[in-house]
Amino acid sequence: MIKRIKPGARFCQAVVVNGVVTTAGVTGSGADTVAQTRDILATIDGLLAEAGSSKAKLISANIWLRDIAHFSQMNEVWDQWIDKDNLPVRATVEARLAAPELLVEIQVTALV
Repeated sequence: MIKRIKPGARFCQAVVVNGVVTTAGVTGSGADTVAQTRDILATIDGLLAEAGSSKAKLISANIWLRDIAHFSQMNEVWDQWIDKDNLPVRATVEARLAAPELLVEIQVTALV
C-alpha cells in the first residue's frame, strides 16, 4: 500500500511505501539561510510525524544550497536539529533553486 501525504497538483509532499518515507524537496520561508533551514526542518518534522516516523529514523538527506558559501549557516541549524545517535548519509551541493528567494532545499528518506 502507498500512502501519499499532502498531495498537490504536481507531486506529494511525502510518500510512504514498504516501510520507507521519502519527502519531496522542502523549501522554507525566511530572509536568510538560517531562518529557511529552521522552517524546512520544522516542516520535515511534521511530514515525518504524519508518516509515522521521525528524524531518529532518517536514512538519507539531500541538501541544495543556492550559495555553498552558506554551508556553515545551514549546518548550524542542522547540527542542532539532527539526532546525533542516528545520523543519516547526506549530500550537500550548490544549485540554482526554483526561485531567487529560495536559499535552501532539503529532501529526506526515513524508515517508518
